[in-house]
Amino acid sequence: MTAAQFYSLFLEELISIYDRRETENITAWVLENTTGLKKWEIRKSEIELDNSITLKLRKYLDELLQYKPVQYVLHESWFYKMKFFVDENVLIPRPETEELVSLIVNDTKTKSLASADNEFKIIDIGTGSGCIAISLRKELPGADITAIDISEQALFVAKKNAEDLKTTVDFFHIHFLNENEWQNLPKYDVIVSNPPYIPRMELSTMGKNVTAFEPSIALFVPDNDPLIFYKAICKFAHLHLNIGGRIYLEVHENYAGEVSNIFTENNFKSEIIKDIYGKERMIRAIGN
Repeated sequence: MTAAQFYSLFLEELISIYDRRETENITAWVLENTTGLKKWEIRKSEIELDNSITLKLRKYLDELLQYKPVQYVLHESWFYKMKFFVDENVLIPRPETEELVSLIVNDTKTKSLASADNEFKIIDIGTGSGCIAISLRKELPGADITAIDISEQALFVAKKNAEDLKTTVDFFHIHFLNENEWQNLPKYDVIVSNPPYIPRMELSTMGKNVTAFEPSIALFVPDNDPLIFYKAICKFAHLHLNIGGRIYLEVHENYAGEVSNIFTENNFKSEIIKDIYGKERMIRAIGN
């Protein structure tokens, strides 16, 4: 088959589970990645593809039809203009998390806090693929960045991404909800986290592409304590945030007010920040 024929086949098959625009985007992404052709070349190509490429494309299509996200199929996801390796041990980086990174970068550069002497310390709690920590390291080269995660498999992915993207981040395997594991961590100027925040009762409302493939440990929290990680981060900040330091958090849009109150009630100056869609998705808290 030619690339053009595969393009038509993918569109015909994937339209059954995705809308037209997403189907076109996924199809173009897979074919560009696999054949090396540009999108406009793919649609016109009459050259027969090698058998190895044909077999790979059929395998990819089978996986996609099982609702496997294209990022896991291709093992790549773009974040902050960089290509990250991803597999089913880490969450797929999201655009709203890019906004969180931009907020930190803009605040830090505006205040001229990240100097070149490596005294400015940042910790990323629940780093997953490492996308936040690595992007901050690229944008703030003077910062000393630590990233922690409960999953050793996730840390393997994060370390691979740091190496591939030629960045230096200190990664540690830490179960953050176990306060005893905080003891060897120093104080930081910035604490950032995109922790698990989806109550398990919402699982039935979510797409199979998320629930069947993305790591549940990075997504879900108990229904009876959905703010468990934010409470822990607040307690951690009292012990490990420098005076005047800042906390940046991604939050569930339905719980932004409650998360903000956790920090306000603990003597932080807390602010809810909306994403580009007008949803309350971020918290910025400043210590005294």
